[in-house]
Amino acid sequence: MTLPDLLDRRERAFGPNAPLFYNRPLHLVRGEGCWMWDSDGNRYLDCYNNVPQVGHCHPHIVAALCSQAGLLNIHTRYIHELVLQYAERLTGKFPVSLDRAMFVCTGTEANELAMRIARHASGKRGVIVSDFSYHGNSGGLAEMTTGLPHPEPLADHVRAISLPDPYRWEGSEEELIAEHLRIVDEAIQSLEDAGMGVAASLFDTIFSTEGLLDVPHRFVQGLAERVRAAGGLFIADEVQPGFGRMGDAMWGFAATGVTPDIVTLGKPMGNGHPIGAVVTSSILADAFTQDALYFNTFGGNPVSAAVGNAVLDVIEQEGLIENALATGNYLQQRLREIANDFACIGDVRGRGLFAAVELVGDGKLPDPRLTKTVVDSMREHSILISKIGPRDNVLKIRPPLCLGTDEVDLLADTLAAVIGDLAA
Repeated sequence: MTLPDLLDRRERAFGPNAPLFYNRPLHLVRGEGCWMWDSDGNRYLDCYNNVPQVGHCHPHIVAALCSQAGLLNIHTRYIHELVLQYAERLTGKFPVSLDRAMFVCTGTEANELAMRIARHASGKRGVIVSDFSYHGNSGGLAEMTTGLPHPEPLADHVRAISLPDPYRWEGSEEELIAEHLRIVDEAIQSLEDAGMGVAASLFDTIFSTEGLLDVPHRFVQGLAERVRAAGGLFIADEVQPGFGRMGDAMWGFAATGVTPDIVTLGKPMGNGHPIGAVVTSSILADAFTQDALYFNTFGGNPVSAAVGNAVLDVIEQEGLIENALATGNYLQQRLREIANDFACIGDVRGRGLFAAVELVGDGKLPDPRLTKTVVDSMREHSILISKIGPRDNVLKIRPPLCLGTDEVDLLADTLAAVIGDLAA
């Protein structure tokens, strides 16, 4: 069946507004490691997807899934040792204060549950998020979303704050931090004045939707201090930075010097299998579940636990955190070399195997048209990346953790050629 035929079928099945990547959409049929193949046998280097965190169709994970699926799959209202083993192993990757795991199926569910726990613990309703964020697609999270179009207005219990962006700030770092902590103070005071108080702040610890900003760690520390002083909790959304992607630690929050009160997990946790979790303290979890009969029919089932365990196996046995650091450093080096050759590359940011390339015109003016053209041109050269940021002008590079230096060279050489052709 031809691509136009498939697109017609898709529109009839999903409706006309279901989003697709690229001007010429891809019909993908197979994946392995950091590569994918389309229906015509063409191979693509995947430098975008963090769902297959350790690589597409890793044989160890596929075997674990199939083996447990052939034995038993139930929910957590029965006892199953594999699920307990995974919960113990997962919480063992966190600071000792975060000793409870509550399993869900998606990052959306995790963030919803985290908000319930925060409101229960604080007795308050208010939430602080960034002014260009995304944490899930439920109704409650849509009311907090500032980074995607949606019909729900920003809820009256939400305050959206701008984040420090060193690339676009003209003053000192001290002034940058002070100005944005003042904005945090105003948001807290506004929630207090409205009689809602502060239940929580909710931030992705690599600030990816916002364009992978180089937010100073002292700002994050000051934010957490202020939220906690107001009686709220600090929630770290680790769906994108977690599970070793940053290279310097298992979790993105580790670099900030702040231990969260609640951590939410999703996509990469199951390498494509739908599994998520909330990890928090026994004090918070036990108080919440004493008042709320929390269960999740599919969250924490044995098949998901087998997959989660297998993902941790691969990260540990194949040294993927170390690879994220070494290969990520090389990726940053190559991207900065390219930036030296092209005035349209305003900034290169990132940690580990997560990089952002901001494309601009004169005076740091964002160039979303060039950014979209680069993304589509890279697809035509068989390399998959995407774009992010409030101005849609930041190239998003987020490959599986098995990416090697040869693949980095292919990515960087192709990016340089594409930008060079467009500049010419």
